[in-house]
Amino acid sequence: MKILVCVKQVPDTTEIKIDPVKHTLIRDGVPSILNPFDGYALEAAARIKDKAPDTEIVAVTMGPPQAVAVLKECLSIAADRAYLVSGRKFGGSDTLATSYILSETVKKLEQEEGKFDMIFCGKQAIDGDTAQVGPEMAEHLGLPQVTYGLEAFVEGDELQVHKEVDGGVEVIGIPFPCLVTFTKPSFDPRYPTIKRKLAANRAKIPTITDEDFPEMDFTKCGLNGSPTHVARSFVPEKKSGGMKIKEESDEDSAKKLFAVLNGAHIV
Repeated sequence: MKILVCVKQVPDTTEIKIDPVKHTLIRDGVPSILNPFDGYALEAAARIKDKAPDTEIVAVTMGPPQAVAVLKECLSIAADRAYLVSGRKFGGSDTLATSYILSETVKKLEQEEGKFDMIFCGKQAIDGDTAQVGPEMAEHLGLPQVTYGLEAFVEGDELQVHKEVDGGVEVIGIPFPCLVTFTKPSFDPRYPTIKRKLAANRAKIPTITDEDFPEMDFTKCGLNGSPTHVARSFVPEKKSGGMKIKEESDEDSAKKLFAVLNGAHIV
């Protein structure tokens, strides 16, 4: 079986700070990481390969040349091969344009290497939180899809996906080929091994550019092909903290709290 895992390089949001004057994100010096939800998708593919060792995992990302770093991370964890999709005509793409470019990439790879049985994506990227690219890819490719996957198991001629739903887990069977987006499961993804990490560092990752798509409709790519436009962004003002109630006993503190809330007509 062949599994394509779509990943993205994102800024580490735990390291991002706000410029106090401009009220904008300070990106300088912020490290880039593999999008965590894409890591869960890669782990789901790796678990399928654990049970079927002949399974091939291919990772792909769209981004600038430095995005090759997350592909090498994927190779060090579980991926067998990887591709970088990068080109000037792709710059500035929103989710719709990105999903179109990635779906055309899937078609190109399938023409050259054969069909993918499964396409796995993270449910969303932590730098945008749109959760749109995976489902849009499924629509472009005409594939059945399941979102919010936790785990996936090959059962005969279908993929059984454990899907997160309100209050529990739903098990859905979906035929091949298919697309699944993954959210955080109850277990942590595996770590790279030294052997795979050394091999990944030496790996030469092919780059697919806009010149490799002679029949692509470039009016659907980049800024011109992106119907989404950010009109305005802002940083919410910090509000002053509330009052602290500390009496001699818990009972006195509760009485004081009730008096304050009652006086404000909250209770």
